[in-house]
Amino acid sequence: MFYIEKTFDISASHRLCLDYESKCQRTHGHNWRITVYCKSRELDANGMVVDFSEVKRKIKRVLDHQDLNEVLPFNPTAENIARWITEQIPQCYKTRVQESEGNVAIYEKEE
Repeated sequence: MFYIEKTFDISASHRLCLDYESKCQRTHGHNWRITVYCKSRELDANGMVVDFSEVKRKIKRVLDHQDLNEVLPFNPTAENIARWITEQIPQCYKTRVQESEGNVAIYEKEE
């Protein structure tokens, strides 16, 4: 099995739809650190699991410098974002989303 991980940053705003009072219900922004984990039993014709730059491009083009409530069809919690990113890349099995220092969500596909 071959494994890769790609880490990159995005800047984006969001507001959370919550069933309790929270400052996070107001629009605010983060400099998010995203780590995408991919694997494959076989390498592609170029000798890669997936091109690092393709992973970054695919996610950044949708999320970077956006209001996440406008571009994602769900409540943009770190947990939901991690799952969405994992679903965008076929070789991806896990994503780590750090929305601020000390606040990290990880989604991993069940196999």
